[in-house]
Amino acid sequence: MTKKQKKTLIKIVAAGIVFVAVLVTLKVMGLDAEELPFYVGVPLFAVPFLIVGFDILRKAFLNIIRGQIFDENFLMAIAALGAFIIGEYTEAVVVMLLYQLGQLIESIAVGRSRKSIAAVMDIRPAAATVLRDGAPVTVSPEEVKIGESIVVRPGERIPLDGVISEGVTTINTVALTGEAIPRDAKAGDRVVSGTINETSPITVTVDKEYSDSTVAKVLRLVEESSMKKAKSEGFITRFAKYYTPAVVILAALVAFLPPLFGADLKESVLRALDYLVISCPCAIVISVPLAFVAGMGRCSKAGVLVKGSEYLEKMAKTDTVVFDKTGTLTEGSFKVTAIHPETVSEKELLEIAVMAESWSTHPISASLKLAYNEEIDSSRIGYIKEIAGMGIEAQIDDRIVYVGNSKLMEKYRAAWHKCELVGTLIHIAIMPCEHNHHGEDCSCTAEYMGHILVSDRVKENTTAALDMLRKSGVSTVSMLSGDTEEVASSVAASLSLDSYRAGLMPDGKVGALEEMMTSKKEGRTLCFVGDGINDAPVLSRADVGIAMGGIGSDAAIEAADIVIMDDDLTRLSSVIGISKKVRSTVLANILFTILFKVAVMALSPFGLCPVWLAVFADVGVMVIAVMNSLRLLTVKG
Repeated sequence: MTKKQKKTLIKIVAAGIVFVAVLVTLKVMGLDAEELPFYVGVPLFAVPFLIVGFDILRKAFLNIIRGQIFDENFLMAIAALGAFIIGEYTEAVVVMLLYQLGQLIESIAVGRSRKSIAAVMDIRPAAATVLRDGAPVTVSPEEVKIGESIVVRPGERIPLDGVISEGVTTINTVALTGEAIPRDAKAGDRVVSGTINETSPITVTVDKEYSDSTVAKVLRLVEESSMKKAKSEGFITRFAKYYTPAVVILAALVAFLPPLFGADLKESVLRALDYLVISCPCAIVISVPLAFVAGMGRCSKAGVLVKGSEYLEKMAKTDTVVFDKTGTLTEGSFKVTAIHPETVSEKELLEIAVMAESWSTHPISASLKLAYNEEIDSSRIGYIKEIAGMGIEAQIDDRIVYVGNSKLMEKYRAAWHKCELVGTLIHIAIMPCEHNHHGEDCSCTAEYMGHILVSDRVKENTTAALDMLRKSGVSTVSMLSGDTEEVASSVAASLSLDSYRAGLMPDGKVGALEEMMTSKKEGRTLCFVGDGINDAPVLSRADVGIAMGGIGSDAAIEAADIVIMDDDLTRLSSVIGISKKVRSTVLANILFTILFKVAVMALSPFGLCPVWLAVFADVGVMVIAVMNSLRLLTVKG
């Protein structure tokens, strides 16, 4: 709890203790609180009333001075003070206690305001190693000028955008594109800040200052996108704008209109104050936020964290859901998905590939070792040599084998075959001759042994989750991906998505999402579901951003409005179902409360409202509305 929330709780508890102590004292003395003389009742109950209600009275007074008269604070203040005037002292204190309790519950449910998203982003490079006068110097990225050369060692994050001038390496782009497959890079290739150099040192010629770099743009996008999303105005405040002035005007008419026709002024004023007590919207003030709290609690039980009631309200209107691909619709990790041998068995083909890749720490090599799942006999390996941009040459059991891409197969004239499946192909060939002279001048033809397909697979429950979404009322399901067109189109086709966009950097994703938002139906909600750092800007920009909590980055989780803690996409339809039931419960509470109170208020000015009915119109209606809201704790999504 925040300091403010703790302070409010202390006030509620303190006021409650004093209030109970006063009631117990009166009970022991055989006195009825409502029959006490005005000069006794007011000072006696003023202490608990002011402890819990002073802030409300102060806010109402300050708002009146500012010209913002008709809000919930004003109505609560006038109703409570009115109860004091007509001698309903316990009612006055209870009204304030319940109102403050409702505000506290809502405050705790929403939680702390989200921290600055940029603070948790870990793509910001700490330093850059720039070559000056032939010597490496460590400086802040902001100090590096266009045209200077920087050195990036293996494992370091590239601090600035530029072009590789020396070196061959593998670049991990997951922080920006969200894609798990690293890409090879050599002299002449462009690299961007925020990505990670994985295998070998490189020298990069800087072509953009830090302020214009990719990483700086991403950080700005997160901050700006977060500001674009306006906070929805609370229902109670909107309701009070119309309800409060209407009630006050009607109460004034009840107080001063009858005396014009000969009625007793004091009797009319007392009826008007009684009218205000009946009209007190405690049932709505408590039950509406409580319904959202209960709904968020139910979502929590289902493994989904909702950061505020406004997002649960928006989920009930969800019409379009846009997904990131890697780690959201797919597993986000490499796996051997197919083995196609030509001249050997599957096991032998995988064994050769694993031995050739045994010294590599590349994610693809790790996936091969995981699929092999046996100890590697290093005594069978003579040597391993990397062929830049192509693959590996290795000596295994006195045979020369080649493991790599199609360029490697073409270099040694192996008759490789294309594969219709989408993923990273690892071709394997062997030299049939026994001598070791396979240099650049070798004219031997390698024998093609087969290929292994390594790819990222669609999650097992993704298809079921999308079917459930459509059944829950979602009309459009789309995908935004940083992956290639070939991979993205394959995933989109397999999942029967309505649309997709491929090859997107973070700013491209934001632009694509904004296009969708301008074309969506009026009053409907667009949700974006993602898991990576690169998804933070678009999560912030969507009507509702949903992050995968189990595998998602800290930045994505902070930027999101809703977090799926166990990464199960079927939870989405559950949240939509719960949100719709919350909305229907809120509407039912509002209609029941207003209609009942209007009926009782219509009787009150004519003196036809008995005391028990007036009490029931306030307390009884509130209890019914609260119980109806609490049912949401057990509702099924």
